[in-house]
Amino acid sequence: MFIAGTQSGCGKTTVTLALMQYLRAQGKIVAPFKAGPDFLDPMWHQAVCQRTSYHLDTRMMGKRMSIQCFREKSYDSDVSVIEGVMGLFDGVKGVGGEGSSAHLAKTLAVPVILVVSAKGMSGSIVPLVEGFVARAKNMDVTICGIIPNHVGSENHAKILRELLTDFELPPLLAWMGKDAPPLPERHLGLKMPSEQDLPDFSDAFHVEKDFLTIETQRQREHKDSDKAQHQEHQRHTTKQTSQNTLTPLYPCDKLLNDTIIAVAKDAAFCFIYPENLEWLNQHGAEVQMFSPLAGEPVPHASDALWLPGGYPELHLETLSNSKSLASMVNFIEAGKPVLAECGGMMVLGEHIVTTKPQSHEEKKHAMAGILPCDFIMQDKLAGLGYREDASGVRGHEFHHSKRSNHADFMPAFDVKRGDAGIRYKHVRASYIHWYFASQSEAVAAWFGFM
Repeated sequence: MFIAGTQSGCGKTTVTLALMQYLRAQGKIVAPFKAGPDFLDPMWHQAVCQRTSYHLDTRMMGKRMSIQCFREKSYDSDVSVIEGVMGLFDGVKGVGGEGSSAHLAKTLAVPVILVVSAKGMSGSIVPLVEGFVARAKNMDVTICGIIPNHVGSENHAKILRELLTDFELPPLLAWMGKDAPPLPERHLGLKMPSEQDLPDFSDAFHVEKDFLTIETQRQREHKDSDKAQHQEHQRHTTKQTSQNTLTPLYPCDKLLNDTIIAVAKDAAFCFIYPENLEWLNQHGAEVQMFSPLAGEPVPHASDALWLPGGYPELHLETLSNSKSLASMVNFIEAGKPVLAECGGMMVLGEHIVTTKPQSHEEKKHAMAGILPCDFIMQDKLAGLGYREDASGVRGHEFHHSKRSNHADFMPAFDVKRGDAGIRYKHVRASYIHWYFASQSEAVAAWFGFM
């Protein structure tokens, strides 16, 4: 099931989580996916489905990798649920271009269920859905059903259902009431499941009686096709493990063989594509996690360090007093390679600067002091969009802080657009979150192993 929306804010995530809850209550094993470069929505998917939610993105990953990931990560499930990104046709450029939900749905040959915010709407749902259906059809994408959100009552749902039927449009498959529990938000998106109990949407989410039967049959047909392709692939694969596992998603040479990669991971460093961890393992690296919030040092004997992004700005006092910062400084000054992304870069600066809402008084929080700059938190968005290094590595930038430069420094990356970052010794730091498998040899070189 591909859950797409008419635009950002129409309720895709709420509907997706409600649908996942419903399917789980029916005893289904749900394989969750998220279209586009997002870290927070997949955390909520995992909280509901109790399994990792993987990214699918025709811009950052490419078509082939998106197809392969979808097939391999949904192989042992009863049903797959993909949450779209922004509006159905919003992508890098144009209408339905790379990175859009429509482009991904076409690539995967998966029909779309369209979420529509029906607040204050009755007859207007017809031309709205007609337009989306027609444009999708021009792209060879099928919209198979509609889920209205913010529905005022059962009678409101009845009106919408009949209108869709009368105008021979895709049927109403379910609807979400206006009193559905909200998902808590902050800058950069939703709060994390670790901070908030998972809402129960069962009283607000109403599923049509034929929905599960229709979708289960459609999923079974796709599953049978994928299983046949997998079995055919296995017959032609000479190297199989004793567990007969799937071929790795990113077949590769062991570019990081016999190396130890330290990875910061806790509530302040949590923006990690799970595929990146798999990429490290598949290239032969031993991954050792440590928590800067807990004051843990960079693991002994590590060959390289990855500092992912997250929410360091929510844990400034703890980080400022963390013994981890000194171990990072020692690691860097020893000349070892470091990749620091967004929040991971911020903790390497001299200070993270916040402003009190009422007095507008600035407060500086001391960080590692390796990079010659401060990072200033602000309310407005400072950077957003896909990025690509000249080496071919692709990633995404999305942040609310800005860098205050205190000195000249070398750029870390060669990008035509976005943050080129800071290069210090063997540190490469920028606001960009990179997708490692988009150019494996270049990323291995960043970690110092090419």
